[in-house]
Amino acid sequence: MAPPPAPAWLLLLGLLSAHGRDFTRKDIVYLHPSTTPYPRGFKCFTCERAADNYECNRWAPDVYCPRGTRYCFSQHMMKVTGESVSVTKRCVPLEDCLSTGCTYIKHEEYKVCTSCCEGSICNLPLPKNSTDAVFTTLSPLNKAQRLCPPVLLTTVCLWLGLLAQHWVTMAQLWVTMPHVARPGS
Repeated sequence: MAPPPAPAWLLLLGLLSAHGRDFTRKDIVYLHPSTTPYPRGFKCFTCERAADNYECNRWAPDVYCPRGTRYCFSQHMMKVTGESVSVTKRCVPLEDCLSTGCTYIKHEEYKVCTSCCEGSICNLPLPKNSTDAVFTTLSPLNKAQRLCPPVLLTTVCLWLGLLAQHWVTMAQLWVTMPHVARPGS
């Protein structure tokens, strides 16, 4: 049997060496910008129980997240040595992002870290510790403290109306009671 050709060996060595590294922004192939299927459409890396981050991101389907989701979720199960056991990534609604952080499963000697982020393909890196296992957003979650423009406009109009009513009442008093001192006199 003849040995395989040299290009086959190079390809095999390239595959073996690539497996041991992490997936980076350099590995993302940007073909062309596309329009989103709905307003504020976004993408996340998605996989279920991949062996590591590279395998997850490398084979993640390039599709938009469904309506009703807003965040990218990442769950990283690893041995106490830090070696990846399982990686799961998906598009999720807010409710799935309220419990981020790391948990130790002592009887199996694993650590599970969960993170969420807002933004297209923001879940590129894996959470590996409590510093990485966080929920990051582009906008504040609690918008109730801000007044929306219609409420603000209504409030200003009411205030101006009350102020105008006060000045009309004062003008009527000056007309009926000439002895009342007028401003500036």
